[in-house]
Amino acid sequence: MDTPETPARTALVVGASGITGSAIVEQLTSQDWDVVALSRNPLPGSTARHISADLRSAESLETALAQERPTHVFFTAWSRQATEKENIEVNAGMVRNLLGALTHAPVEHVALMTGLKHYLGPFEAYGQGEMPDTPFLEEEPRLPVENFYYAQEDELWAAAERQGFGWSVHRAHTVIGHAVGNAMNMALTLAAQAAICRETGRPFVFPGSETQWNSLTDMTDATLLAEHMIWAATTENARDEAYNVVNGDVFRWRRMWPALADYFGLDWEGYQEAPRPLEEQMRGAEDSWARIVAQHGLAEPILARVASWWHTDADLGRPIEVVADMSKSRLAGFSGYRRTQDCFTRLFDRYRAERIVP
Repeated sequence: MDTPETPARTALVVGASGITGSAIVEQLTSQDWDVVALSRNPLPGSTARHISADLRSAESLETALAQERPTHVFFTAWSRQATEKENIEVNAGMVRNLLGALTHAPVEHVALMTGLKHYLGPFEAYGQGEMPDTPFLEEEPRLPVENFYYAQEDELWAAAERQGFGWSVHRAHTVIGHAVGNAMNMALTLAAQAAICRETGRPFVFPGSETQWNSLTDMTDATLLAEHMIWAATTENARDEAYNVVNGDVFRWRRMWPALADYFGLDWEGYQEAPRPLEEQMRGAEDSWARIVAQHGLAEPILARVASWWHTDADLGRPIEVVADMSKSRLAGFSGYRRTQDCFTRLFDRYRAERIVP
């Protein structure tokens, strides 16, 4: 009996070398999609076809994408700017430029990754003012502050109306995954902290707030986020919606921190009287890292490409509980789940195997 062939599907993954983008590329290529990876640098070992373009330049994107005909777009890129006004201008502009360069393509769906700053506010107004109660629900109204996530959503919706494609927005909590040189990578940052603590004989000190130490929280594994974005992009009843996406478990850092310290074989200290940010704990640690790299033959000699102290400080220093509700996705049929402690240890094992950390 003849069976209908699966329609050809081509994915354009924007920000393909990042934590989430690389996880999406890995999953799509394993599912035999035709994958075009748009990033500054090619993904080592990937079979995806790489292209490079300046997301801030409409002309650059039009040239790079003129011959591309993606059916599905996964947008995971962002560029950190000094102010939220600049974040809006640059990051909303990148979405507008990218989608504007695809008016010739048969795009069926665009999946946009954002995050829980949708509910918490941007970095310069982070956790300030009145915020919704936890767990965060997708139907909460926008905060009365400028936020580049809102501006990106507006660009997505306007392009969807003009060009006729479906869309989804994916609001992740702290994303942990496999990437080096990323500006926001808690898993690799904590692994670097642990290596420096071992080298210098210091305990593994929790850097964050009393609230974060004691309150419930959750997190998002990059592979689960990739599954979620692909699910929404290929499931008819999941389109044209914004979703929270977290692992599905909740935990307290006062339990997680000793477990991570035990993995690394380190003594640890929890919250004591005030936050102890990593930017202060690790100030001047470049010499220690250089010794670690030389001793263990590590692959990445530049500490700033391994650890993003500022981002982990921002996450763990929050004076509020942060938990997101996943009911909307569950009711629509998404069943993905991860245990966060396992996500950390799998990543630590992989980074060790690749000689990123000792």
